[in-house]
Amino acid sequence: MIRSFLLKRTTFRRALLFFLGDGVLITLSLYLAFYLRFDGHILEPYFRQMLWSLPLFLVVKYVIFAFFRLYRMSWSYVGFYELVDTLKAVTISFLLLLGLIFMFWTHRLFQGYPRSVPFVDYALTLMFIVMFRASKRFYSQTLSGKKKAGTKRTLILGAGNAGEQIARDMRRQKNSPYMPVGFIDDDPAKRGVYIQGVKVYGNRKHIARIVNRSNVELVLIAIPSASSREIRQILSVVREAHVKEVRIIPGLNELVHGNVSLSDIKEIRIEDILGREQVTVDRKGVSSFIKGKIVLVTGAGGSIGSELVRQVLSFDPKQIVALDIDETELFNLEMEISRNGQGSELSSVVADIQDRNKLESVFNEYLPNLVFHAAAYKHVPMMEKFPEEAVKVNVLGTRTVAEVANDYGVEKFVMVSTDKAVRPTNVMGATKRVAEKIVNVLNSSGQTKFISVRFGNVVGSRGSVIPIFEDQIRKGGPVTVTHKEMKRYFMSIPEASILILQAAAMGTGGEVFLLDMGDPVKIVDMAREMIRLNGLEPDVDIEIVYTGIRPGEKLYEELLTGSEGIEPTSHAKIFVGRDSSSHHGNVLEKVKLFEDFIQQKQWAWIRNLLMDLVPSYTLTSHTGNLLNSYEDNVEKTRELMG
Repeated sequence: MIRSFLLKRTTFRRALLFFLGDGVLITLSLYLAFYLRFDGHILEPYFRQMLWSLPLFLVVKYVIFAFFRLYRMSWSYVGFYELVDTLKAVTISFLLLLGLIFMFWTHRLFQGYPRSVPFVDYALTLMFIVMFRASKRFYSQTLSGKKKAGTKRTLILGAGNAGEQIARDMRRQKNSPYMPVGFIDDDPAKRGVYIQGVKVYGNRKHIARIVNRSNVELVLIAIPSASSREIRQILSVVREAHVKEVRIIPGLNELVHGNVSLSDIKEIRIEDILGREQVTVDRKGVSSFIKGKIVLVTGAGGSIGSELVRQVLSFDPKQIVALDIDETELFNLEMEISRNGQGSELSSVVADIQDRNKLESVFNEYLPNLVFHAAAYKHVPMMEKFPEEAVKVNVLGTRTVAEVANDYGVEKFVMVSTDKAVRPTNVMGATKRVAEKIVNVLNSSGQTKFISVRFGNVVGSRGSVIPIFEDQIRKGGPVTVTHKEMKRYFMSIPEASILILQAAAMGTGGEVFLLDMGDPVKIVDMAREMIRLNGLEPDVDIEIVYTGIRPGEKLYEELLTGSEGIEPTSHAKIFVGRDSSSHHGNVLEKVKLFEDFIQQKQWAWIRNLLMDLVPSYTLTSHTGNLLNSYEDNVEKTRELMG
C-alpha cells in the first residue's frame, strides 16, 4: 500500500513538472515567434495580441498533449515512440490553432494576426518540447560517456539486436557496472557506424588494437547465435589481447522472448564453450507426437529426466507424470514447474522402478501414452564397486518398466542410453547395453514400440567432472585429470533432451538412435579452459595433476559397436544404428539369472553374465581401449555420418 502511494506520488510529481515546464516553453515559443517576426521590436498592438492569444495556445496544446499521453511519459526512458507521439501532438495542435486563427480572422483578437507566427511557433514548440522530454535521458547518457567509479570500460562483440539492446541498457541505467566504449562486428557494412552513440570499430582482427587504444577492461560477447566453436575462437583472440574479464549473454536456446538486458549478462562457463549448439527440430512433428497425450518420465529428478519434463511441457501434453525415487529432486522440479504456471499438468510420483506392484498401480492410474525411461545409475567408478546395484536399476529396473509399459499398451517406450554401452569396459556401460537389448527384444512382443537413444556426456549434469574441476579451482588446485589423452563427447542438456524427443517422434520401433555429438574434447583441455575462465593460468596459478585411469574407464568413448552400421535420418544430428548381430536370443531368460546372483551375492558371476550378454564387454583396470581401435571406430562413424 505504501509502495503504491509512493508510486502514485512520483507519477503525479512528474506529470506536474511536465505540465509546468510545457507552460513555460509554450509561452516562450509564442513570445519568440513574435520577437523573430518583428526583428526584436514587438509593437504594443501586437504585444497585446500575443498576450490575448496566449491562453488559447496554452489550452489547445495542453489538451492535445494530454490526449497523446505526454504527461504519462517516462522521463528517464523516453525513446523513439515517445518522440513520435510528441511530434504528432505538436503538429495537430499547430493545425488546430492555424484553423482557429484563419476561421476567426475578422475577429478583433486575430485581425491582422501575423501569419508567420503560428509556423515559427510550431517549429519552436516542437524543438523545446522534444528537448525537454529527452533532457533527462540525454543528461544521463552524456554522463555515462565518462568513466564513473565502479564501471568497467566494455568492448561489445556483436553489433546486432542483442548488442544494441545491451548498449542501450548500459548507457541508460544509472547503476550499470559497464561503460560501452565500442563494438566489434564481422559485418563490414557496420564498420564506422554508431549504435546508441557507440562506434563499431571493425571485426575480430581489430580487437587487440581497440583494447589497447580504448583501455578496455572487459569484453562482452553479445552474439546469442554463437556456437561453442565460435566462442572458443573469440576467447582465443581476446586472450591474445590480454583481457582477463570476459562476459557473455545467453544463447538462443535460453532466451525466452529474444530480448536481452543487463541482468542476462553472465560469466562464461564451460557450458558455453562445450554445449551451446543451436538445435533445429521439427517442432510440428514433435508437437503432434506429444500434444494431448499422457507422458511418463522415469528418473524425472535427474539432469536429463528433469529437462525432458520441461521440454515435454512446452509441447502441450494432456498430463506429464514425473517418477523418481529421489523425493527432494522431485519436489524441486515440482516447485519450478509451478512457478512457471504449468503445475496443473504435472503429477509427481515417488517410486522405485524395481517395484513392479507400484509401477503397475501408477500405470493403471495414469494410463500413459508415452514413456521416457531416463532412470539409471550412471557413475562408472561407483558402479564398479557395486555392480549388483547397477544391475538392479539399469537392467532389472529397465526390464520391469518396459514390461509394465508393454502390458498397459503404451504407444512408445523411449530408453535413454549412453555411448558407454558401446564396447563397454565397465559395469555401467555393460548394463546399459543389456538394457538396449531388453527393449529391442520387447519391441516385437506387443503393440508398444520400443526405441533407444544413445549419446555421450551432457554438460552440467550432476556428478560430472565439471563441478569437480570447479571445486578444485575454487580451492586453489590442483586440478586432477586421470589421463592426458582422455577424451569425451559433450552435449548440452537442452540439446540432448530435444533431440531425444525428435528421435522418439521419428522412431517406428526397434531402433537405436545415435545423436551426433560433434568432435570429442580432451578432458585436460577442458580443465585448462576452466582455469583460464577463472582468470588464472594453468600450470602456473593452478597445477594439473594426472592421477591415472580409474577401473572401468576408457580413454575414449564410441558411438558404434563393431557390428553396427549407421543410417542417416531426416534430421542432420540424428542417425540410426543398424546392428548386424541384432538377434539377441534368450536375453530375457538370461536376465532372470541376475536375480539369483544378487540374492546369493555372487558379484563375479554378475560380471560373467554381463560378458555373456555383451560379448564386447571386457574387464579392465587400466586403459580400456587402444588408440588404433578408437581411431578406426571414429573414422568409421565420421564416414557414415557424412
